[in-house]
Amino acid sequence: MESNRQKKINQLLQEELAEIFRKQSADTGKNILISVTDVKTSPDLGVAKVYLSVFPQRYRNPIMKEISVVNSQIRKALGNKLAKQLRQIPELLFYLDTTLDDVEKIEKALKGKDENPIL
Repeated sequence: MESNRQKKINQLLQEELAEIFRKQSADTGKNILISVTDVKTSPDLGVAKVYLSVFPQRYRNPIMKEISVVNSQIRKALGNKLAKQLRQIPELLFYLDTTLDDVEKIEKALKGKDENPIL
């Protein structure tokens, strides 16, 4: 179970990372939306798992590869923003959030628009 401290830090990291990604995508000039859907920090606050949703879907793999390459720069930018609030910036691990895709598949299956092998 998450402590109140973890919840506050998760929210803070989510907001700041969302702002970093918003600025980054605006600077590139491409119409790419990167949403930070969730952040989960470890109990010692040393590691943060960051779940991202990327739209349009065709950019998912290239964006995730690019993020893994510039991970240290993202952490540094986060550190510059949160220097007064956190002593140590957690290590960032980025994951692709496919929850919306899963929901869409389930809805299609329930409406009968999907290829269902049982029917």
